[in-house]
Amino acid sequence: MIHHDWTYAEVREILDRPFHDLLADAHRVHNDRFDPNEIEGASLVSIKTGGCSEDCAYCPQSARYQTGLETRALLSTEEIVAAARDAKAVGATRFCMGAAWRSPTDKQVDAVAAAVREVAALELQTCATLGMLTPAQAAALATAGLDYYNHNLDTSPEFYGEVITTRTYDDRLATLANVRAAGVSLCCGGIVGMGESRKDRAGLLRQLATMDPHPESVPINLLVQVPGTPLEDMEPLDGLELVRTVAAARLLMPHSVVRLSAGRESMSDELQTLCLHAGANSIFLGEKLLTTPNAGPNHDQQLLEKLGVRLTREPVLHR
Repeated sequence: MIHHDWTYAEVREILDRPFHDLLADAHRVHNDRFDPNEIEGASLVSIKTGGCSEDCAYCPQSARYQTGLETRALLSTEEIVAAARDAKAVGATRFCMGAAWRSPTDKQVDAVAAAVREVAALELQTCATLGMLTPAQAAALATAGLDYYNHNLDTSPEFYGEVITTRTYDDRLATLANVRAAGVSLCCGGIVGMGESRKDRAGLLRQLATMDPHPESVPINLLVQVPGTPLEDMEPLDGLELVRTVAAARLLMPHSVVRLSAGRESMSDELQTLCLHAGANSIFLGEKLLTTPNAGPNHDQQLLEKLGVRLTREPVLHR
């Protein structure tokens, strides 16, 4: 049964369950709806790097922080397609294009739309994350054949102002509504480990789980502490809190693909395995996620082989 009317108290009760009970319930729901031995492999490539005017405290691409990142202009369609071919060669079936913009111009959206058409011709699912979109821009990307648009909420409405001041929560919700109205599927999740409490993690999950329909993809990111950003010295989150978040996302949004996203490079195999058992069924492949390190294809292949898990184009929903 799919619900969109979750209360905060209900979500918090799920997050607070005894760990073994929570994990068992999440795995049962996951096993009922998906093959637990199949996960989606995606690739996330920066197609325009750095120089962003926003002040997101976690982001090395903000022009406000000294992170040593080299700013790069928008890649050409040929460069983007070459990166997509490389991603497909290592097993990715979804190719995500990320640009460090607060909001793109119409001309920039047209350039990305051209790349979307070429990447789709490679029989890859397409995804883009470009910042805030107008209804017309969302429609242009939809016309080009964009499958997914990523626009994370990052955290709860209450904690959001501690992390970002240059874009409001309502701004994010408006972009999500524009994308939905254009007929593009949503990739929308958040980041844990930014100093938020379990209360805030519950608030984020409730915000996602009360969307109707739920986001088709829900990325759960673990903060990557990049030197030069305001969160570089944040105390690392207890790994079991990450597992709890993944498990709760699976119970609240049983038909969504839950992606274990940023931060895997710092996770042990055991922690990643617990997250997959809890209901994560998508990972990013490759050496890098936009500008931060990723686990890498060789390590991923070794882990998946040990677990008997195979990559698939998109996890198939049983019911």
